This record gives sequence, C-alpha cells and structure tokens, in this order.
Amino acid sequence: MDSVTQHNTQAQRQAAMAVLAHAEAGEIAARLRTIALPGHQDLRAPENGLVMLRGRVGGDGAPFNLGEATVSRAAVRLASGEVGFGYTLGRDGEKARLIALCDALVQSHDFSAAVERDVIAPLREQLMVRRSRAAEETAATKVDFYTMVRGEG
Repeated sequence: MDSVTQHNTQAQRQAAMAVLAHAEAGEIAARLRTIALPGHQDLRAPENGLVMLRGRVGGDGAPFNLGEATVSRAAVRLASGEVGFGYTLGRDGEKARLIALCDALVQSHDFSAAVERDVIAPLREQLMVRRSRAAEETAATKVDFYTMVRGEG
C-alpha cells in the first residue's frame, strides 16, 4: 500500500471513529444489520479498564493528573484479515466490539463503501442534527449584557 492510500485509509478510519464514539450501541447495531457481514472473530473480547485523564492549567501550563475514566476496548478480525480496534468511554463492551467491527470493515475493500453509506453517514447526520438542536436550545437562553454609557464627560 502506498503512502497516499495509507493516509486516506487512516483519515477515513479517524473520521469513522469520531462518529461511532458519539453514537449509541443500539444505533450502530441497527445500522450494521442492513449489511451482510463477513465472517469475523473477536481477537480481544470486550474488557473494561481505566485511563488517566491529564489536564493543563490555562491550556498551556504544566500537565497534571485530573483523574481516571472508565473505558471499554475490543479488537475484531475479519475473515479476510483486516483487524479493527474499538475504544469507548464507559463500561459498554458491546459498543466497543461494534466499533472494532466497523473499524475492520472500513479497512476492507469489499465493505468500506457499504459501511460508510449505510452506517457512518446516517450516524454522522444524526450527530449533526443533535448538535444543531443543542446549539439552538442553548442560543435560545442567551442573555446579552450591555453597558449603558452615561452622559458624563
């Protein structure tokens, strides 16, 4: 695989993961049911763990440990050899497995277009609608403060 193709695949995987991370497991599973899935096996069964969250004061100060967050991870291999990895915040192992399956499918020449069309694109649209609705609700509560200029010299 040449470097341009590898970069495009990596960018496509990153874009897919950004959408899948914000979707519900049931939404992902429902979308995947529309695709005739290839044979696949779990390389790493879904498991839960902790990651350390780090922060910075003011965005550019010295890093500090903020606390821990629970994450779930899984790995899936398709019968054709593609390996997908899935991580998600929380204890939803099934969601991590579904994300890993989608990651593997995105890398597959036979399934990448179908996954983008039938799973990723509709979920991306749902995510954009939810974010737009939340922004509208927030904007409706906006209060504009202004300072009245007094006529004193």
